Amino acid sequence: MEIIEIASIGHRETALASLLTDCIESGASVGFLTPVDSAEISAYWQGVAADLQSGARRLFVAIENEQILGAVQLSLCSKANGSHRGEVEKLMVKTSARGRGISKKLMARMEQVSQDMGLSLLVLDTRLGDVASALYRKIGYTEAGQIPDFARSSSGQLEATVYFYKQL
Repeated sequence: MEIIEIASIGHRETALASLLTDCIESGASVGFLTPVDSAEISAYWQGVAADLQSGARRLFVAIENEQILGAVQLSLCSKANGSHRGEVEKLMVKTSARGRGISKKLMARMEQVSQDMGLSLLVLDTRLGDVASALYRKIGYTEAGQIPDFARSSSGQLEATVYFYKQL
């Protein structure tokens, strides 16, 4: 398995849509509700493609045997006073590939690129109690606080979110 950065979605849109759908259907809090709307998923990836083209976002994927097993995104701050920071978004691993350290490898690669770009701060949020919280703590992220009833879960229930940060 290798972790690569991709600069365009191109022929990978179907595989990325499948990854996102798998994560939504397994209950991941990634901004979408069930039942999955394929048009909404496609529109999302088209938006990511535009952000990649404009330089506002970076996309890292885990690939094995030409299959995308996971992905993570780095959204870059466009404000002059935020050029030192990025937001980690949509860390996803296919349910069939979980437990293999893919999330850690994706995060490590994204963090290295962030440092190489001169970023000094990463921020992210995740659902309170989500398994990802343990991962973020383990790889050096600090909890900054919680907000109750922040977002709907994939099933539609309001849930709290936890904000984390990491100084690079």
